[in-house]
Amino acid sequence: MNTELPENEKNEEQTAAEQASAAETTPEPEETVTESVEVVEAVEIVVDATVETPADAPVAEESSVEQETATPQLTLGESVSDTASDEAEEKPYVEPKIRGRIDKFGTAMGTGRRKTSVARVRIKEGTGKFVVNGRSLEDYFRLERDQKMIKAPLNAVEELGKVDVWVRVNGGGITGQTGAVVLGIARALQAKNPANHSLLSEGGYLTRDGRMVERKKYGLAKARKSFQFSKR
Repeated sequence: MNTELPENEKNEEQTAAEQASAAETTPEPEETVTESVEVVEAVEIVVDATVETPADAPVAEESSVEQETATPQLTLGESVSDTASDEAEEKPYVEPKIRGRIDKFGTAMGTGRRKTSVARVRIKEGTGKFVVNGRSLEDYFRLERDQKMIKAPLNAVEELGKVDVWVRVNGGGITGQTGAVVLGIARALQAKNPANHSLLSEGGYLTRDGRMVERKKYGLAKARKSFQFSKR
């Protein structure tokens, strides 16, 4: 009899035999897991041993001390204040410019200007007399605002009522003449006593107000105003 198997049956037997051999050769997963766990535990033991060694602790402390000494110490603005004081000391003292003068009789004189007004002021020791163009202050400058502005430099240096003031002013209007008189009085007081410069300067009495009226332009009604335009 013929004992040979057909080709299909032969292939099935071969595949079954190959699967059995593969199963025998591949290791079980449980064994690999246990081996990896043992390796991890061994590594952890080694790490703990290195950390717990007492010889490494002082080395870390020394390195931290070295880092602290290497880093610069921060200050609370001491260097800034020192430099500011040095700069303040280095600035040279500039003497104020005296624009008034004192005549041979001891009278302080000052000239003030504002817009188109010019005021010539004379101050000397007295009883508080105030004359403007031959008239009293209240008679010439009727507005209380102008009177306070004119007396302000005298109040700043505490000379009101202690000196006599004589003023000759011309040009411009009341506002311009008031500003001119204030500047003239301040300059005369500065010439009388240069120590009053700081008080007069802080109050703004020694500053010349340079604002002027803008000139009229050709072809216009005023400085910028034009005539009415008519198309027809």
